[in-house]
Amino acid sequence: MWRTYLQPTTVPAALALLAEHAGRARLVAGGTDVLVELSRGLNPTETLIDVTRLDELRYVREDAGVIRLGALATHNDVVASAVCRARALPLAQACWEVGAPQLRTRATVAGNLVTASPANDTIAPLVALGADVVLASAGGERFVPLAEFYLGVRRTVLRPDELLREIRFPALAGERRGLFLKLGLRRAQAISVIDAALVLGFAGETVTEARIALGSLAPTVVRAGAAEAFLVGRRLDGATCQEAGRLARAAVTPISDVRGSASYRLATLGNLISHGLARLAAGTEAAGLPDDPVLLDTSRESGVGSREFVFSGQRSAVSTQPAETWVVDEPVPGDGGEGRLGAATGEPFAGVIRTTINGEARALPGAGGKTLLDALREDAGLTGTKEGCAEGECGACTVWLDGQAVMSCLVPAPQAHNARVTTIEGLPATATATGRVGGSDGLHPLQAAFVAHGAVQCGYCIPGMLMAGAKLLQERPDPDVGEVQVALSGNLCRCTGYRKILDATMAARPGGGA
Repeated sequence: MWRTYLQPTTVPAALALLAEHAGRARLVAGGTDVLVELSRGLNPTETLIDVTRLDELRYVREDAGVIRLGALATHNDVVASAVCRARALPLAQACWEVGAPQLRTRATVAGNLVTASPANDTIAPLVALGADVVLASAGGERFVPLAEFYLGVRRTVLRPDELLREIRFPALAGERRGLFLKLGLRRAQAISVIDAALVLGFAGETVTEARIALGSLAPTVVRAGAAEAFLVGRRLDGATCQEAGRLARAAVTPISDVRGSASYRLATLGNLISHGLARLAAGTEAAGLPDDPVLLDTSRESGVGSREFVFSGQRSAVSTQPAETWVVDEPVPGDGGEGRLGAATGEPFAGVIRTTINGEARALPGAGGKTLLDALREDAGLTGTKEGCAEGECGACTVWLDGQAVMSCLVPAPQAHNARVTTIEGLPATATATGRVGGSDGLHPLQAAFVAHGAVQCGYCIPGMLMAGAKLLQERPDPDVGEVQVALSGNLCRCTGYRKILDATMAARPGGGA
């Protein structure tokens, strides 16, 4: 899909490469959008510039009432951030709605903005929150209000030589509250039919400020200006909520497509806005966002604080000064040697991928232009990982990359350079290392439970199911059934109907049973 893969280790080096290859290269971080586009022949390129080694761009923090997200902050980073959950609830809710856990571990918020689809979940809440973006190039930086960033469907003001370095917006505080609402055709892995973000300010019960952003209803995310103006100075009683919903419909002229007709979208929009306002009036805007979300990520130390972002293996403490300053403290415990995703250690990538797969050092000299899925199957000879959709929709290709469950069809293989990969072939050894063995046959306890419960039929999806389920059991040994459902929400099976898969995963817990 590409011929040249460049992996800078400093921001100036990345900006210099963007200037050198302006218009002839594409940036890649999480890859969850870029690799899908490349596989479909959209916006093809021969050169990828991988920015995942730029650790200084991965942060979530608050400075003087402003929340800042670095270019490499993922949806999981936002969901796990205490400050975002408390002071940027609409964004945290939107990030929780994106894709499935294996996508949220890698997909960046900045990438979601740059892709510029009006159905992308994080755009509406950031518009409602009044976000700006910082665009960096070798010639300097410029600041653009997010509402002015978009020119149309998949069109932005971002120049070919620029990197979206940071997203910043005022934290919700005092009497300002908000929420995000989304309608999809299923509970996970669903593109928005419509979505909306609401941010309101109050003086007692009276609305003093209203910002309503609507997604998947126009070529870009738009504001519901008439509804916003109507709400100011009013209390959120039933009649007010209903009228605001009706007025919001005047802001959009949606199209009909495979996900819904224009008339359905309009009718649903009015109800969605009314419902959201009623939740804000009742103070239930945070309902549905779990207190301890499933991340399928054991690479991080739990408890991301409001003023520091914690990596597994290294803590980066943020200065309280406005300057971009990181101070490295002492190492912190990791997750059994799996390492830190994006660690700029070992020799730089120069065409040969040097990685550790299932505990064995491997060199893959011909895999630099492939996905991790293809490299594992074709170059490493590990065919247990399956290709189902090649678009991150089915989960059959799930593996672990530096402690995170990922869709390997959406990972450029060079991102495994200097990293650790675990595939289904290496899963039993991970159980042995933690003292949890499935039986005399040496299976992982989850594999043994799948056998005992008849959870396998054709077996094609099962490697991905097992890798997602086993990562959940590493992250939290005693999950409830709802957490199991979230963990497996990115994995599709056409055979079993899921009941036996859920039963087997519950039985694999230390206590077993339901």
